[in-house]
Amino acid sequence: MDTKTITEEAEQILRDAAETMSAPRGGECLVCFVIRQLDEFGCDNSHRFVLRYRERCAPRASSLLTRLSDMGACCCDCELTLNAYDLHDSLWKPRQGNLDSDGDDEVRDREWPEEMPPCQGVRRGSTQPCANWVRRRRW
Repeated sequence: MDTKTITEEAEQILRDAAETMSAPRGGECLVCFVIRQLDEFGCDNSHRFVLRYRERCAPRASSLLTRLSDMGACCCDCELTLNAYDLHDSLWKPRQGNLDSDGDDEVRDREWPEEMPPCQGVRRGSTQPCANWVRRRRW
């Protein structure tokens, strides 16, 4: 094998791995997919993961960005859970009561679970969230 062939093969392996890591899983909902991608790759201040999901799973959802924008997710992927959807109440980590430095009870706000639960799944072509998510109320 010459160097060019080894290089090409290595590049193909990397492309295949990147494709596998960044592809929506079968039945995975939009919000679970975006959260998984943000955990892995971070936000780049765009809707790259929303658009990837639409391209792969719901190509007929032409007004998806408009709908998300109307819900408050107008500028980037991370706004999906900041402004549009919230984790279902049953999935939050319970409040923890601690004592502060004065010995008084201190209650922390609820927290996301350390590991996200598996996606509950949606039908093919859907851009709706699974049962793990509820729509946030707007002010």
